[in-house]
Amino acid sequence: MKQLTARFLGQGLMARVLRSTSWLILGYGSSQALRLAANLILARLLFPEAFGLMALVTVVTVGLSLFSDVGIGPAIAQNPRGDDPDFLDTAWSIQVFRGAALWALTALLAWPLAQFYNSPELIYYLPIAGLGLVIAGFNPTRIETAHRHLLVGRVTMLDLAAQAIGVGSMVLLAWVSGSVLALVLGSVIQAGAKLILTHCYLPGHRNRFQWDPSAAKELIHFGKWIFLSTAFWFLTSQGDRAILGKFISLETLGVYNIGFFLASFPMLLGHAVNQRLMIPIYRNKPAAASASNRKKQRQLRACLTGGVLVLLLAMAWPGPWLVDLLYDPRYAQAGAMMVLVSLALIPAVITMTYDQAALAAGDSRSFFVFTASRALLQTTLFLFATMAYGLAGGIVTLGLSMLLAYPILIWLAQKHQVWDPLHDAFFALLSGLIGFGAVLWHQEALRELVQTLAP
Repeated sequence: MKQLTARFLGQGLMARVLRSTSWLILGYGSSQALRLAANLILARLLFPEAFGLMALVTVVTVGLSLFSDVGIGPAIAQNPRGDDPDFLDTAWSIQVFRGAALWALTALLAWPLAQFYNSPELIYYLPIAGLGLVIAGFNPTRIETAHRHLLVGRVTMLDLAAQAIGVGSMVLLAWVSGSVLALVLGSVIQAGAKLILTHCYLPGHRNRFQWDPSAAKELIHFGKWIFLSTAFWFLTSQGDRAILGKFISLETLGVYNIGFFLASFPMLLGHAVNQRLMIPIYRNKPAAASASNRKKQRQLRACLTGGVLVLLLAMAWPGPWLVDLLYDPRYAQAGAMMVLVSLALIPAVITMTYDQAALAAGDSRSFFVFTASRALLQTTLFLFATMAYGLAGGIVTLGLSMLLAYPILIWLAQKHQVWDPLHDAFFALLSGLIGFGAVLWHQEALRELVQTLAP
């Protein structure tokens, strides 16, 4: 017990890793608990079509954010000048101007997208949702500085406080209005709460507008591949809903959005920890430097993968029962969707730690090659599978595309000496056996889903 306490209380890298991991898991778990509670309440105050419409709004706002991401967070995390005030102020200035441009784009795209999806409400909802992007542009770089040094406790608490304010606003507005507008305004209120809380209660450098040519050059050089990578990441993370919005009803899209939310939270937890944790680990303890570093990375990778897979498979097995317990019959199909989505995400979870090694080394080009390859494979397969086999066929391609992109990920991992084939084979075999059992257990619900949503 004393040794464990010493590991947490020290100032070394592993002590900060343990503390940061604990905070990230606590923060993400609490965040998902808030989301679930709000989701359950809103599902009774609103209707499935509301969640489908909000899914389209989210596709657009997240898509614009990803299509314009220049990698300010990773740049601050990995750059030697990551604590330089001139570098931070230049990054913040770019971020502010980007947020304003994103709002203008949401306003310009509102009418064409309303026509494309045959949802006239988007004309009004998208410009309102875009205000959240403007507000987020003013978030202080102190957030990224805290993550750079693995000091995330206060950031986590402020994030949770902002989310609680946003969620509470959504529920109150939904109770008063019974409208989708409650979801849109709640997200804007949450962005405003986070801005105020982090500016008031997060210590560190106070940002101001500045343009340092050398800092801008470094940010743009690193960010050009991040920009392209995140544009393709949009296809990976939101492409399914962007495609489904054209092929299925808003009601079915809303049910799918709930099923995906319930099934994917373990993977999203893994990504949250992975993105904030692995870059400092790879940067400060590179695998090429010593056998000890490689061993520590393997241990950390195995713990992260194992923990997330346990949660993911735990969502697959009770999926239909859990949905029946939590939601009314309008959302029943989300249970079978949970099973398929959970199993389809297994390949991504097993391999999720490798790409961060490229970012830690400043190799954003290799990161882009992998991200773009996976995104193009997934989007193409999802589109054609949905057209040919319906929603269930599209979900299956989420896992198949990652398997097809795996050779490219091996190339990236070998380039930075982090590939661990035994890790991949062990977890693939174990999760494959357990996942197959889940399919057999829920075969009737899955068969009904395939038949009901066939094209």
